[in-house]
Amino acid sequence: MPRNSTAAASATAPPGGENLPVADFESALGELEALVGRMEEGELGLDESLGAFERGISLYRQCRSALDQAELKVRQLLDPLDPDSASPFEAEPS
Repeated sequence: MPRNSTAAASATAPPGGENLPVADFESALGELEALVGRMEEGELGLDESLGAFERGISLYRQCRSALDQAELKVRQLLDPLDPDSASPFEAEPS
């Protein structure tokens, strides 16, 4: 039904109109992890390292944006009238 497809699309689309579903986030994160692995091997030339670093920054920003949008969505779901009143997520100690 159209209603379900609209609901599914809105569940993955962030409020700013950008579309970064979970699968795209996971894909970007996987690419970032692979890129970091290649860089850690230390066998890239300077030009390749700079290109990889630039791509990595782009992927990091894409992932960070998706996480920020997901947190906002959770806050809106917890208290739709005052999403800023929700307490921030705390990182678990490692």
